[in-house]
Amino acid sequence: MSLTDKLTMLMARPGGDNAQKDDVPWWMRYAGRGLGTVGGFIAIVLGLFNCISIVVLNVTCLIAGIWQMLAGFILIVCEAPCCCFFIDYVQTLSDKVETRPYWNKAALYIGLAVPPFFMCFLSLSTWFGSGLIFATGIVYLAMALGKKGSIDDMRTSAANLEAGAGGPTSAPRANLVTNEQPISFTGVPGR
Repeated sequence: MSLTDKLTMLMARPGGDNAQKDDVPWWMRYAGRGLGTVGGFIAIVLGLFNCISIVVLNVTCLIAGIWQMLAGFILIVCEAPCCCFFIDYVQTLSDKVETRPYWNKAALYIGLAVPPFFMCFLSLSTWFGSGLIFATGIVYLAMALGKKGSIDDMRTSAANLEAGAGGPTSAPRANLVTNEQPISFTGVPGR
């Protein structure tokens, strides 16, 4: 396979969207992809700054920096495989991740972003680098939640809740326990 064939294959990737992604606005998909790409590069650079903290013998920040660099690389592999076209398996891995639901990608990115915070909490490069990975996970989590209802649906739902037609738990005076008894005062206990 020639270099031009590889490049055209990598650039043709965004056209393979599945039916699940039709309800997500186009700008949100590009925001997730753009934030993931830029955030991955920034996380790699800032993870390198965390690795420099070995000079002051801070081993946990070194481990956090290595973790952050690996998380940034995984983010770039999943979101922008054209940046890593020299690695053969990147396209197949990216295609597998692309077919997964949005909540899987959100869980992956949030799970990759959290450990450096616990290892090197006071480092600003950890907060910003892993924070961008975490923000990418939040964008994908918002995409997994989907669109909110139309204004007519929300008005109908609010009217049903006001009227008490929303079921027994949505009425304003609903009890948590159906057999709840009122509290009564029986007097002062004897000695």
